Amino acid sequence: MTDLVLGVDSSTQSCKALVVDAADGTIVDLQQVAHPDGTEVDPSAWDKAFAEAAAPQLSRVKAVAIGGQQHGMVCLDAEDRVVRPALLWNDTRSAPQAAELIAELGGPEESARRTGSVLVPSITSTKLRWLAENEPENAQRTATVLLPHDYLTWKLQADSRRFVTDRSEASGTGYFSPQLDGWDTELVEMALGKVPRLPEIVAPEAAAGETAAGVILGAGMGDNAAAALGLDLQPGQVLVSLGTSGVASTVAEAPVADPTGMVAGFADATGRWLPISVTLNCARILQFARRLLGVDNDRLAELALAAPAGANGTVLLPYLDGERTPNRPNARGTLHGLTTATTPEDIARAAFEAMLCSVADEIQALDRLTGRPTTSVMMIGGATRSPAVKEIAPAVLGMSVSLPADGEYVARGAARQAAWALSGKAEPPQWPQPDSETHTAEATPEVLQAYRQVRDLTEDWT
Repeated sequence: MTDLVLGVDSSTQSCKALVVDAADGTIVDLQQVAHPDGTEVDPSAWDKAFAEAAAPQLSRVKAVAIGGQQHGMVCLDAEDRVVRPALLWNDTRSAPQAAELIAELGGPEESARRTGSVLVPSITSTKLRWLAENEPENAQRTATVLLPHDYLTWKLQADSRRFVTDRSEASGTGYFSPQLDGWDTELVEMALGKVPRLPEIVAPEAAAGETAAGVILGAGMGDNAAAALGLDLQPGQVLVSLGTSGVASTVAEAPVADPTGMVAGFADATGRWLPISVTLNCARILQFARRLLGVDNDRLAELALAAPAGANGTVLLPYLDGERTPNRPNARGTLHGLTTATTPEDIARAAFEAMLCSVADEIQALDRLTGRPTTSVMMIGGATRSPAVKEIAPAVLGMSVSLPADGEYVARGAARQAAWALSGKAEPPQWPQPDSETHTAEATPEVLQAYRQVRDLTEDWT
């Protein structure tokens, strides 16, 4: 029997534990336990979910690694006790602090150069500044700052005083330097008013410790880096995730810095870089259209496919309740081109085209930063099941779109890292890629052109 490894996806929503064969990635078992809702969570909830979903698997595996939600602020005191509930990536209370830190750094361009990103409220450093300004006693008590997956890896360590992370997670904190390829303590001191203990950044291929029972620990990684590793993303490819938010990422050999804030210059889980663009509005655009038209998913797709490309001039700018990419926090959705002849079919088509035009904007931003045109797109997420997405996506993007079979790709990436740490080799194991279907269509550049005209016309709207 070959060795088994465990990959864990500790996301905002749940803990998923995937047991796979280290040799070829064959899935042996999958367990899932929900996390509580909210933007502020006691880390003990992650402990409980991990204990139910993942801990029972540890006795059968040789190595484990954890992929997790990025950016969350976990503070420990000098006795390694949790200081306060963790502030998660989706907690936006630190928006004023993000603006403060950008100004103190010298503006968006310098923020991008120093940290890889123009700071937004999701970034950890802005949460630390919020803590210092609003809960000074808790800030004073904070001796160690971890990220959510760092916390769970620490709880597994036989050496309870060893804290570890990886480059992908570190690069999303706002106090990681792409130039140094490591921590910039001046940045964390700027945020918190002091320099807390930060986890050791472990190389992608290295073991990061072991459990009391001798199970090897991988360093873990952020969820987007884990998905990229799970799907073996290569330079020139873009991975798009159509979830509640829309995420587009690609692999780069050198760090990028985007002063517009359209792209965050994160690191990946292989030693390279993972430029990433994130929209607040993605599948929720389709949810909005379903509610507006009073239909279910299947009917929405039928309506959309009954309308021609361009929806007879109907254009939806889908910045519902604001947008992050581009940065229009006060924007609202705009339905443009309505006439007395506009039909439900047109509105349904416009919703799918809006979601995919927004993705096209992300891909354009990635191409601009990397200086390399995208050659292929892989698309994952629940919305990819829609026949309308399968037909409209390659037309709007102007290239073929590959849809890997449904899978737990964050957990798979974590498992691949665990197998890598177990092997002791310089490169990750080569696992067969999941089955996928490729969709092509005649390009419809006029759809994207009409969308961008409406986008630019409304740039100054609030």
